[in-house]
Amino acid sequence: MNLERRTIIGVIGAGRAGEQALRDAREIGRRIAREGAVLVCGGLGGVMEAACRGCREEEGETIGILPGGDPAQANPHITFAIPTNMGHARNIIIAHTAEVLIAVEGEYGTLSEMAIGLKLGRPVIALGSWPKIGGVVYVDSPEEAVTAALDRIGWNGRPARGELE
Repeated sequence: MNLERRTIIGVIGAGRAGEQALRDAREIGRRIAREGAVLVCGGLGGVMEAACRGCREEEGETIGILPGGDPAQANPHITFAIPTNMGHARNIIIAHTAEVLIAVEGEYGTLSEMAIGLKLGRPVIALGSWPKIGGVVYVDSPEEAVTAALDRIGWNGRPARGELE
């Protein structure tokens, strides 16, 4: 039996997002699944739901780290719902769980996840999210976002990029 551990990529962003952000998140989710990685997010709506929808459309796996105590609050595209009953403190769990984070749009919760990720030494990729944060790699498309994320963790034989741009 092959019990190989799979790479986990975090997708973070606004619970209520614009149409372009939702399209981008959905495409990011699709690309994560195609690469064979697992998607982790906050498990609710907006960017999180769109990314999970895309991932599941490609038969990928999704993990939702939920703010409340009820797994039923997860969006319908979550494979594994993890209720924490921790509110925004769950952002720390998301950043610890992901090997790399991709931010799409976002508000203060997204900013906190980005900051925690950077503090932990995780690569953070941003598409239309919080400009001018040192250590964050800014990209212009979903394809660039997933490629940059995978490059920074040395996925599938890619040499890991030691320093963030």
